[in-house]
Amino acid sequence: MNKLAKTKLTLRSRRFIISICGIIVNVIFSYIMYRLGLPLFLDTIGTIAVVAITGALFPAICTAVITSVLCSFFYWPAMYFSSFNAVIIVITLFFLRRDSFKQIGKLFIYVPLTALISSLSVSIIQYCLNGLDDTSLIAKNALAFSSAASVPYLLSFCITNFMLYFLEKWVICIFVFLLRLFIPKKIIASDGDLSESARQYLAENHRNVKNPLHTKIVLTFVIASMILVFLTEAIALRLYFDTTKKEKTQRAYSCVNLAADYLDTERIDDYLKYGKEADGYNETLQQLSKILKGFDDITYLYVLRIEENGCRFIFDTDEEEPYAPGELVSFDKEFGQYLPELFEGKEIAPVESDNIFGWLLSIYKPVANEDGKTVCYIGADVSMRYVAGYTGVFIVKVFLIMAGFFILIISYTIWSIGNNMSFPISAIAACVDRFSDSAEDQKTLEENVKIIRSLNIQSGDEIQKLYDAICRMTLSQTEQIRDIRRLSESTLTMQDGLIITMADMVESRDSDTGAHVQKTSAYVKIIVEGLKKKGYYPQKITPKFMSDVVRSAPLHDVGKINISDTILNKPGKLTDEEFAIMKTHTTAGKEILEKAISTVQGENYLKEARNMAAYHHERWDGKGYPEGLHGEVIPLSARIMAVADVFDALASPRVYKPAFPLEKALAILQEGSGSQFDPKCVEVFMDSLDEVKMILKKYHGGNLAD
Repeated sequence: MNKLAKTKLTLRSRRFIISICGIIVNVIFSYIMYRLGLPLFLDTIGTIAVVAITGALFPAICTAVITSVLCSFFYWPAMYFSSFNAVIIVITLFFLRRDSFKQIGKLFIYVPLTALISSLSVSIIQYCLNGLDDTSLIAKNALAFSSAASVPYLLSFCITNFMLYFLEKWVICIFVFLLRLFIPKKIIASDGDLSESARQYLAENHRNVKNPLHTKIVLTFVIASMILVFLTEAIALRLYFDTTKKEKTQRAYSCVNLAADYLDTERIDDYLKYGKEADGYNETLQQLSKILKGFDDITYLYVLRIEENGCRFIFDTDEEEPYAPGELVSFDKEFGQYLPELFEGKEIAPVESDNIFGWLLSIYKPVANEDGKTVCYIGADVSMRYVAGYTGVFIVKVFLIMAGFFILIISYTIWSIGNNMSFPISAIAACVDRFSDSAEDQKTLEENVKIIRSLNIQSGDEIQKLYDAICRMTLSQTEQIRDIRRLSESTLTMQDGLIITMADMVESRDSDTGAHVQKTSAYVKIIVEGLKKKGYYPQKITPKFMSDVVRSAPLHDVGKINISDTILNKPGKLTDEEFAIMKTHTTAGKEILEKAISTVQGENYLKEARNMAAYHHERWDGKGYPEGLHGEVIPLSARIMAVADVFDALASPRVYKPAFPLEKALAILQEGSGSQFDPKCVEVFMDSLDEVKMILKKYHGGNLAD
């Protein structure tokens, strides 16, 4: 196992141990508070400590959910608070990553915010699920506060809870502050399993990605999970409601069947005619009442006869407002479809109705005499509002329980997808992108290869295969580029040697140029670097241009190979005819180099050599030769060479003149600025006189002209 894999294993083991410790701290503190009857739960102290130590979301949420499950064994409502604790974890992580636990000002935001979430969650859950218990210590204090301040009891209950949680969160913050103060930094883990190199390039990559893969995958999973949760809860609710309705219906049938056993069918007419005066009426009514009390989920139990105009009550067990014997009540609209069967004395399906008595499920059992004729119906009503109300509570309970586990699953998914899929891919993409952008620098290429290999992705799946392939590819490409560079450098060295040889051949015919090629090349380098440093011609002066100009400088007088020795080495002034011939060295040089360009398929350095050879005698004011170009129409390389060539001609001895003193040569150069020469080229040349003097000293020895 390599070092990084061991580090990952150690990191995960450390998180696991820290989470276990956090759960133990939570449960112990919560159990002590519960046994002492104190209103402080302290069931998040270990969870927030896990966040502070690991700085990771998933271990903290895992700690919170497992804590809620364990605490529910001695305090069952704890199960419902896991989702709210998860929200507190997210807020804590947000503040922690901004170093808020070291800044008292930010704690005055964090503590009230988390206390508000905790107090509201506890108050609302208790109110919705159980009502407000006025026997607890918190409830008694809330009741006293409500009476004293004349505020609603629910509001006073929330305020009392807030004050308690405000105190609790300050205790936790002090605990976490001391914890981070005394725990060594090497123990504190970082979120995720990626190396620091991976995280660095991942951060750079995410800034440039509009729709990260991680966001898309997590969003898709969350939406799919939420749909599945809602469908599951809807199906569970439907099944629960149907099952409960079926149970209630069976209980109602049991009730009416039991009541039918105590009903004397032969006396039904007497009961209708004489009512409570009929023999055995009161005894039967009492028996029916006892049966009703034996079924606590049955709301009403009664006996009636179906007539054309409605239902005529015989017995009614309602203790508050019972129907009198013989009282006729019209049919509810829900019974319209069942009337033909009722008139025939047949059994009908359970009927749901919503009237002044509430939402009811009514069961009607026909009771027949000895002749088999239906003489009455025994009815039992089940209140469905109770079922609906309990179903609402059931929904809330299921939602709160599932929310905690749902958040746990989502956080695990985010962590797993991030560390095992999207983060490695993003880190690989960022490194490869940087690798492709650094193709011009061999050292940067090799550094990027090391960075890519340092990611050391060991996922054991297709991502690792992709990573291994990229490692091999980048390493192989770097080696190939290194070989190509060596070959290119060798070729360039050979080309430069040929250029110098060709220039020396031309110079050797000129009896008194005095290292003109070397000096002009040095001056060209000074000028082009000065232009670059001052930011002149930024679109033109690139590293490639600078290299090409310096390398091509020795060929600026290659056209003199066509000039005869008598003219080239004439000690006196040239005649007009001779000067006209001398000027042809520019066009001759252009033709020679254009042939060379066509031979080597247009190498850039030869293009600049052609420009310098053809136009280094052009003037800024347009009075030069061979074409009379002016200003920036003259190629920049030729304008640079013009300054270097003229200065060397002025400062060096020639067969037809002695060397001018340095001050005079510089003065002539400055006089020509803006007329003969590009003023920017003259400016940077004058700014580099120290370097110019070093070149003069190198080639003239100690004999500089005064």
